[in-house]
Amino acid sequence: MGRSRNNRRGSAAEAVVEAVDGGLAELIPDPDRSRAWTLLVDGAPQSHVDLDDPAHLSFEYQRRIGHVIDLAAPPGKPLRAVHLGGGALTLARYVAATRPRATQQVVERDAALVQLVRRELPLDPNSRIRVRSADAREGLAKVPDGWADLIVADVFSGARTPAHLTSTEFLDEVRRALSPSGRYVANLADGPPLTHLRGQIATAAARFAELAVIADAAVLRGKRFGNAILVASDIPLPVAELTRRAASDPHPGRVEHGRALLDFTGGAAPVTDSAAVASPAPPPSVFR
Repeated sequence: MGRSRNNRRGSAAEAVVEAVDGGLAELIPDPDRSRAWTLLVDGAPQSHVDLDDPAHLSFEYQRRIGHVIDLAAPPGKPLRAVHLGGGALTLARYVAATRPRATQQVVERDAALVQLVRRELPLDPNSRIRVRSADAREGLAKVPDGWADLIVADVFSGARTPAHLTSTEFLDEVRRALSPSGRYVANLADGPPLTHLRGQIATAAARFAELAVIADAAVLRGKRFGNAILVASDIPLPVAELTRRAASDPHPGRVEHGRALLDFTGGAAPVTDSAAVASPAPPPSVFR
């Protein structure tokens, strides 16, 4: 497989293509940003990283998670964060850039992908980001009780969230690792008839007192396949500010919470380990 260590824009910047544990990884240079790259695995976009500006979030769903991170504590205050699923470490880099002295753990099962990203898109050595190659749930089990202010779940295998990361038992582990005021954020993907999304909201409602979902209105109406960001906590969420920020994005999002969000589940039952299934595969047209 071909690869390049030249992270500069121009004719010398070439795509990096390499086999990893989860398939074929590609790092594609961004023609508009001099040291920015998009990571694809088996053709599915996973991450975008700008090495010169790690606070830049290009992907719509990552910007929405960025809003949650920004509102998780006063500006600049360090957080203790756990990222389940690493990709190109975009969100961990974002936390490090916006909250210096934050302490972070990243759990990414694909060890070969971690090596590729570390080599081609090196982390700032002062970023205090620890990366562990392990299954997300197994890695989460090693986080001390109450350690995390923030847990971000962004785990996809073959563009689908694995079944064992969708259950009440998984969320029991999340709650154990979170501080009492901590927040859980999950990137969910679904399309009509939204069975997976409704079930995931019901599952989170069985374990957390406060919930919100940020998504494109067309996704919430079941008109197309897309991402929905689930935010959960045992303390009130900054819904008004999340709503304002999501509405002002280049691709505006809608925030649902409270009774409207519970009604949205349509009576879906919480998902348990014994009944859990992976999230649905996106239609081929999503990545065209």
